Amino acid sequence: MARLSYPRTAGPRPAALPPETRTVGQLVAESIRIYGQRFWAVLPLGLAFVGIDLASYHRSVAAQTLLLWAFAPVLSAAYVRACTIVSGRPPTWQAVAAALVVFLPFPILVRLYVLPGIAWFGLLGLAVPAAVVEGTGVADSIRRGWQLGRADPIHAVGGLATLALVYEISRYALLVLIHTQGGQTQFVGALLADLVLTPLVYVGAALLYSDQAARVRDAATE
Repeated sequence: MARLSYPRTAGPRPAALPPETRTVGQLVAESIRIYGQRFWAVLPLGLAFVGIDLASYHRSVAAQTLLLWAFAPVLSAAYVRACTIVSGRPPTWQAVAAALVVFLPFPILVRLYVLPGIAWFGLLGLAVPAAVVEGTGVADSIRRGWQLGRADPIHAVGGLATLALVYEISRYALLVLIHTQGGQTQFVGALLADLVLTPLVYVGAALLYSDQAARVRDAATE
């Protein structure tokens, strides 16, 4: 039987929109592209969440909340590392300190509901890539993060929410595939999912900085 053949799409892939007009969907697509290009550099970022998974396994909600604070330096360092991968700039201690300041209320916000935590990072979390790219101090980075978040809060919060949704859906799909296995197998699957998927959120958050910074520049020239 003859094998069916399908015509290939001719021509180059359409160019991505510039940061100032990039949509949330394109933000996710660009994050995936960068992840694929720098896979072995980005993948270790997921170890931060794997550590949390291991430490919080079968723990109470209160204990898990305390563990989030305990892992704050590791999570902050992973975010700074993602910013250096995306921007090509070296890390700074000011960026790590800014990440710690921004992260402090997150364990409480995420226990209240996930969206307040995402909104908080959307409006202030860009202080971290700002510290890496612009070399600002901690206080100036926090102020800059607030300015960047307010430049287009729908894009900032919506971008992070979409990245979180992609992570959750992909993680859930993987766990559904192995739901017939034992509890230990499911836990290992969750570890692997967090290892592979959480770096995408870090990369997307770092990439979001360029979108919001471009929007600030556009607003200043109007």
